[in-house]
Amino acid sequence: MSKAKTQSPSRAKGAGAPVDKKAAAPKAPGTRSEEAPRLLIAYRDKVVPQLTKEFEYENVMEVPRVAKVVVNIGIGEAKDNDKALDAAVGDVVTITGQKPALIKARKSVAAFKLRAGQTVGIKTTLRGRRMWYFLDKLLNVALPRIRDFRGVNPDGFDGRGNYSLGLREQVVFPEIDYDKIDKLRGLEVSIVTTARNDDEARSLLTRLGMPFRKR
Repeated sequence: MSKAKTQSPSRAKGAGAPVDKKAAAPKAPGTRSEEAPRLLIAYRDKVVPQLTKEFEYENVMEVPRVAKVVVNIGIGEAKDNDKALDAAVGDVVTITGQKPALIKARKSVAAFKLRAGQTVGIKTTLRGRRMWYFLDKLLNVALPRIRDFRGVNPDGFDGRGNYSLGLREQVVFPEIDYDKIDKLRGLEVSIVTTARNDDEARSLLTRLGMPFRKR
């Protein structure tokens, strides 16, 4: 009677093949790749139910959300000073973590010695995680650092549920080193939402922590 041959574990199918340790190793809990931005978590867990109750939405898809945030800086001196453009781009990259696009003049304006095609500003559009991280930093760190801050302008809505605010100095963001900037430079932040009107957008931003100035 012949003995059945048993297969050694070391010779089992697939044995000896190289193992991708990075693929096999589980991700450590609490890593940034697994964590959602805290403002996004607050939106999902608290703001959505509050807005649903306030406006009596029948479907969660009706609840307004922040679609994108646009940060832009006008640089009139860029046509005569390349260093000013480089410095502004560096500031935006430092603040947002994303390289901005150049805004060029569409028409020539003789009174301002401006030619079509010249760079007049820069802007970057934030979505997803970067958008939520930036909003969290804007609301909870940058705005409170403004001297004599009493709240943002409540009239900055455009009638379609989008809100814009201006900041006079880029140094309100903690990443900007005052001793290393070329000059104080203002910037504009536009928050685009899916709200159907300004009332819905105002409630959304207020619940996220936007400190609107009392009328």
